Amino acid sequence: MDALAASPSPELSAPDFNEAIAVGRQYVEGAADGEREAAIARLFDVNYTPLLRLAALLGADDPENIVAEAFYELYRKWRKLRATDSAEAYLRSVVRNLTRMRIRHLQVARRHVDDPVESDTSAESKALLNDDQRVLISQLGRLPVRQREALVLRYWLGLREKEIADEMGISVGSVKTHTSRGLAALTSAMEARR
Repeated sequence: MDALAASPSPELSAPDFNEAIAVGRQYVEGAADGEREAAIARLFDVNYTPLLRLAALLGADDPENIVAEAFYELYRKWRKLRATDSAEAYLRSVVRNLTRMRIRHLQVARRHVDDPVESDTSAESKALLNDDQRVLISQLGRLPVRQREALVLRYWLGLREKEIADEMGISVGSVKTHTSRGLAALTSAMEARR
């Protein structure tokens, strides 16, 4: 069975991210070397949609590819993961880093292109975001990267400030600053549209 080609089950349309992490921990804890593919397939079933949302909220133009690449990296580095929490944290980290790299690449590419082409968003990505959310996401995309990451990790994924600090590699005070400034900028931008 090709674990990475599996698609998420339909009843898993919007799992709670914390529940996904708890379920993922159980799968990682029970996975021996021979069970790697099955464990990754189960992690995929549970974490695909939350990771897809994370990539989309961070501004990825191709969230499906980013999440697929994150699972590929998890597969490659499975044996190096030590702690039971490592799989979910590693996947989130890879999704964040890949999204940053793609955004930087697109910014550089757009500077060198005379007539930028509109990027197509997949039907699945469009289905994840309703009209009200699209306006918010547009404003979120205009924030500096660190503010956007702090807001997404805090308010969309529900992580605590300490978890965000660990995830972003910054202090808790910096998380508070990025979150506060990002929220203020978002609030101001949203109020200006009314």
